[in-house]
Amino acid sequence: MDPCPFVRLMVESMALKLPLATKPAPVSGVHPSTTPCFCKIRINTFPSEIALLPLCSSPTDSAPPDTTTSSAGFHLDSAALRRFSGKPAVTLRVSVYTGSMARTCGLTGAKLLGRVVMSIDLNGALSRSTTFHNGWLKLGKKKKKKNNNEPDNKPSARLHLVIRSEPDPRFVFQFGGEPECSPVVFQIQENIRQPVFSCKFSADRNSRSRSLPSDFTNNHSKWRRTFSGVRERNGRERKGWMIMIHDLSGSPVAAASMITPFVPSPGSDRVSRSNPGAWLILRPNGASVSSWKPWGRLEAWRERGPIDGLGYKFELVTENGPSNGIPIAEATLNVKKGGQFCIDYKVMKDSGLGSRLPGEGFVMGSTVEGEGKVSKPVVQVGAQHVTCMADAALFIALSAAIDLSMDACQLFSHKLRKELCHEEQVSFP
Repeated sequence: MDPCPFVRLMVESMALKLPLATKPAPVSGVHPSTTPCFCKIRINTFPSEIALLPLCSSPTDSAPPDTTTSSAGFHLDSAALRRFSGKPAVTLRVSVYTGSMARTCGLTGAKLLGRVVMSIDLNGALSRSTTFHNGWLKLGKKKKKKNNNEPDNKPSARLHLVIRSEPDPRFVFQFGGEPECSPVVFQIQENIRQPVFSCKFSADRNSRSRSLPSDFTNNHSKWRRTFSGVRERNGRERKGWMIMIHDLSGSPVAAASMITPFVPSPGSDRVSRSNPGAWLILRPNGASVSSWKPWGRLEAWRERGPIDGLGYKFELVTENGPSNGIPIAEATLNVKKGGQFCIDYKVMKDSGLGSRLPGEGFVMGSTVEGEGKVSKPVVQVGAQHVTCMADAALFIALSAAIDLSMDACQLFSHKLRKELCHEEQVSFP
């Protein structure tokens, strides 16, 4: 099982220095010294990244800034690298703005301070780490001079950044169908699709008891009481969902089990953040598949706001049990458009979330389709986080859980497809 080639291009250690003579006027009564500026980062045709910029008060350009931030970076797969291979360099643009990022009537109140443009040669990026820049750069801005021979002595804003790349090989998998349809999971290498796992989905609580070892069944009821409380409402909860991941020999290697039912908050038809549903991601305990232990815990809910969203939070489970997990991912996905469920060590670390996963950088990403759309998740897992097939199976189970959470968090006024309903809820003519 060989990983696919990827390169991670990172823009890090960013900070902005504004000269006193050219500090922009306050925006909406807020001085820029207390409200950071922001930048848009783009390479070629890739979607731009946006990052806030802390202001630096260092008097010299020889010292690094005391406070910095980083962007999410760009992930270049083999197809993107092939597109760039015929070009002498990739163009990276960093445009710096002050003001609000919000738009009103299609217009933004942000003001361009300047930009930096750099050419990056990615030849050899697959085999070695490379630092393209580390230090301060003057922000350029196109202006017409009255006299071309007149020197420009005006103080200018300066941007500190580190631009580097590193090889980032990943295993790529794709579900052959929707997780609730018990599909085969393929590993993808270029144009080759090889089956590596099979899934078995169940929405029947009784079948879960028959298919899992007794030690998990007993502990499951204990964990369920811990997280769910009193939630029984006839016809007003989604519970008992489970998906088992099997290797090619038919042995179970991972599972995702709905540990807390998804129920609507009082007086509404949506799962609220204050009362989320939850899954446990499980792995065999040792070499024997007769014993299981939790690896991670996923919570999901329906966010309110101008954009309808699926909120989620994923934690690694410690030896002290699921109630003492380490949060490593938390975000919101667009319910209509879907998005990317992602675990990134560096992004989580910069956000103040811890991580007990080995290594750094990209951990896992999975596509999630919008509500009502056919979903065949594509899962990427950083090669450094996979020592055996069972490791990859955990991320497959997690991907299935977040995909199924999109259905579990549907408004309760909507009817679920039959594969997601309990056997006792299916009506026959």
